[in-house]
Amino acid sequence: MKRPTLVAAASVAALLWAAGPAIAQDAASIRIGGSVRGALTANDAKVTGENGDYVYDDYRFQARTGQRLEATLQSDAFDAYLALYAEGSDTPLAEDDDGLGDGTNARLRYTVGTGGVYVLRARTLSGTDGGAYDLSLTERPPAPRGPRPTGIRLGQTLQGDLNARDPEDDDGHRYDAYVFRATQGQRFVITQNSDDFDSVVQVGRMTSGDFVKLAENDDGADTGLNSRLIFAAPATGDYIIRATGFSDGQGRYSLGLAEAPPAPAAKPITLGEKVEGALSTTSPTDDDGHRAEFYRFHGTDGQRISIELKASGFDTYLTLRRASDNSVVAENDDGGDGTNSRLTHTLPADDDYVIEARAFSGDGEGRFTLVVTETAPPPPPTPVALGQTIEGEITEDAPREDDGKRYVDYVVSGKDGQRIQVILRSGDFDSFLQIGSASGDFSADVSDDDGLGEGTDARITYTLPADGDYILRVTPYAADGKGLYSLELSDRGPEPRPGSLLVGATVRGELSDKDTMTDEGAYFDAYRFQAKKDEKLRITMVSNAFDAFIDLGSDGDTFESLATDDDGLSDKHARLDWTAPDDGWYVIRARAYAPNQTGPYALTVERQPAGAARDAQAASPARQP
Repeated sequence: MKRPTLVAAASVAALLWAAGPAIAQDAASIRIGGSVRGALTANDAKVTGENGDYVYDDYRFQARTGQRLEATLQSDAFDAYLALYAEGSDTPLAEDDDGLGDGTNARLRYTVGTGGVYVLRARTLSGTDGGAYDLSLTERPPAPRGPRPTGIRLGQTLQGDLNARDPEDDDGHRYDAYVFRATQGQRFVITQNSDDFDSVVQVGRMTSGDFVKLAENDDGADTGLNSRLIFAAPATGDYIIRATGFSDGQGRYSLGLAEAPPAPAAKPITLGEKVEGALSTTSPTDDDGHRAEFYRFHGTDGQRISIELKASGFDTYLTLRRASDNSVVAENDDGGDGTNSRLTHTLPADDDYVIEARAFSGDGEGRFTLVVTETAPPPPPTPVALGQTIEGEITEDAPREDDGKRYVDYVVSGKDGQRIQVILRSGDFDSFLQIGSASGDFSADVSDDDGLGEGTDARITYTLPADGDYILRVTPYAADGKGLYSLELSDRGPEPRPGSLLVGATVRGELSDKDTMTDEGAYFDAYRFQAKKDEKLRITMVSNAFDAFIDLGSDGDTFESLATDDDGLSDKHARLDWTAPDDGWYVIRARAYAPNQTGPYALTVERQPAGAARDAQAASPARQP
């Protein structure tokens, strides 16, 4: 089977299977302004869930605050779906199915709130029968200045008209904008009624010229196609209401802003208390119309609490909010055993907090048990040294992450530029490994599920970004996992400098398990060469030991992929025809397509034969705009 051919700025997607949607270190690379020609197959990463299975490729990129991005995923083989994540999170920031408006192709638009590393997931909407696709990631121009929003006051109902003269949002829907002032925690009910179209009401704030949506409602409870949204202001300031339609709705409508009823009364609960309760037709409802029971307690800044909700008659769901502004602090569906919920969280401030205990689906009924406890601060990490192998066990009493997973922490010291390798093995649970700085609250810089390529064991090879201490977090992939494990630490030395290669020369090398490794676990050798602007080069890599892969990038402190090839010469040999964009030095990574492959190879860099570029262009299939 022909593997993906990547265009412009992308590296190969990992072939390892994943047990769930966690964003791990096996994401390939894509740069803003680049595109990828790839394929989804049954061998790609897979998610299995109650809502169906899908296969996906992940692509990692760096973005800055305020950047306006657009990603498109086009395929004639499957219904395309795009999702965007912050690296290390499995909660999507944005998703799209058919946003391109030309059938089943996807277009996702997003404005970056905080600069950092993000992951773009190209996937099937459902099913594992994928196929070829084209993925692009571009920066959109600055947002045009929208019309000045109309002021609306508490208690007002205004009449409006959506028509062809109104501005369009990112999805091409016409909208009218209204502005109101709110104080922190103030609750509003926003209604939009129309006999002409299916109403959608949105509320948000303006950030860097972009509308950032905070809440939305399409069909309010028992209001047909009209909208009703209850909104609590998270901070004092101006808020924008957008009155729009579900599709291309146009026509007359009315928009109302009123004081919302008070939040449902919350029963007091003390830390350490166990409550027996029930959901029924007489239970109050939350702002989204779900039956729920509410409990209130006082917490302090830095206090760590654990909440567990169990029921045999329904799938439970937990939400923890700050009472002062109704903001969601944490939520959980299946962090406990089976369909029970459990969350562990460090409280962000002195405040009253409200627990919402409900069913995952809105009509669940039955008895439940709720337990709230204060948990001890996690134990300090165990110091370890590179070169050690540690035998350990995750027990029932191990500390838990916020999502309920048990873990054990180790701390190791390292130097800027030092490469370390950590391997986590277990016969009792599916291993999940994370590495992050030891300063402040733990946040994973890199993570891995099945990177060793030998079943469910994990491996990370990581170049330390600075001198200091680093946390190695050992945890099972599943919330209920526990058991014995071993952790192997090794020092791979500093990142090797690329060797030199002249245009017109051939180098013979060998990949081994001592070589540098990509984030997705493929060994590579690096070679540095010089080229002039518009110089047309042909790079060939052949090997009888592994599937050859060429990754050509910029020569700098950070390698940035510019062009790649897998099977350009044959099914296992690579050939890349490339034109240098500028005078300068470039780096070739001669590597294997798949993780853990080793063996001899030959790499040649030469000038393209006359007419090669013209022939390559003529042979390339037309790309859709």
